[in-house]
Amino acid sequence: MSAKQRKQMIEPKLREPSISRQCQLLSLSRSSFYYSPVPVSPEDLELMRLIDEQYLKTPTFGSRSMVRHFWRHQGRRVNRKRIQRLMRLMGIEAIYPKPHTSRPHPEHRIYPYLLRDLTIDHPNQVWAADITYVGMSRGFMYLVAVMDWWSRYVLAWELSNTMEAEFCIRAWEQALAHAGQAPLISNTDQGSQFTSPGFVDAVQSAGVEVSMDGRGRAIDNVFIERLWRSVKYEDVYLRDYTNGWEAETSLAAYFRFYNEERIHQALGYCTPLEVYRQRSSSGGQPPDEKPIEIARKKMIAG
Repeated sequence: MSAKQRKQMIEPKLREPSISRQCQLLSLSRSSFYYSPVPVSPEDLELMRLIDEQYLKTPTFGSRSMVRHFWRHQGRRVNRKRIQRLMRLMGIEAIYPKPHTSRPHPEHRIYPYLLRDLTIDHPNQVWAADITYVGMSRGFMYLVAVMDWWSRYVLAWELSNTMEAEFCIRAWEQALAHAGQAPLISNTDQGSQFTSPGFVDAVQSAGVEVSMDGRGRAIDNVFIERLWRSVKYEDVYLRDYTNGWEAETSLAAYFRFYNEERIHQALGYCTPLEVYRQRSSSGGQPPDEKPIEIARKKMIAG
């Protein structure tokens, strides 16, 4: 159960047990109960947008390089601590081989990368999932997508205003329902959403092997990284969403276009949907919805 859900369970009007005792029983710090989130300032939202655009061009830029870029090319005198804070909030970091880059949850198991030297030549062999930041004129959200590796077909996507694992599990369940069967392998990065017991259980309950990118290796999940570039330059930056409802409506239209109308040179100038339907799949058996639901309940329970 998330901290937000536990916070909602507290009943401040009760005299017994006290708020302190309720927080203790729910493993929640008392300060977190009284804390009210401070909205992100317009200046920070603008800076986050600029960081996002630059990150798409130069994903190897860390906070130091971002600071130099803004100072030299835009005349923005921003300090490194501010850039670091905003990049953490956006869930992005420099991509290059180094120790201790993104830090998954310390109690979560990390699975090996299974795609090295693997020939991927049919749909529903490998699905990839990833999360990206989506800026709006007021606030921001996070977008997760589940994509078929062979065809680049987007099977499912979800928006969320938090980085908790629940919306990733929903997208995975929707992908299974849409495809009518499971893939052989699910590949993600080592983010805590994908290493969470709830997400891993949802994947394994469908009879799918879990694969995770090597630390700091963007090439391991390159196709979904290219998807984010297309989504942002062809929709997000052009539309400049004002709220979550507008973002969801616009993204729904874009993903229909991406899957059914947008041709890809790498796919022989076919659309992802055409390629997805070209060859019979040798993925897993039709998913059993019951274990997936059980896995999701496990995640919510803690």
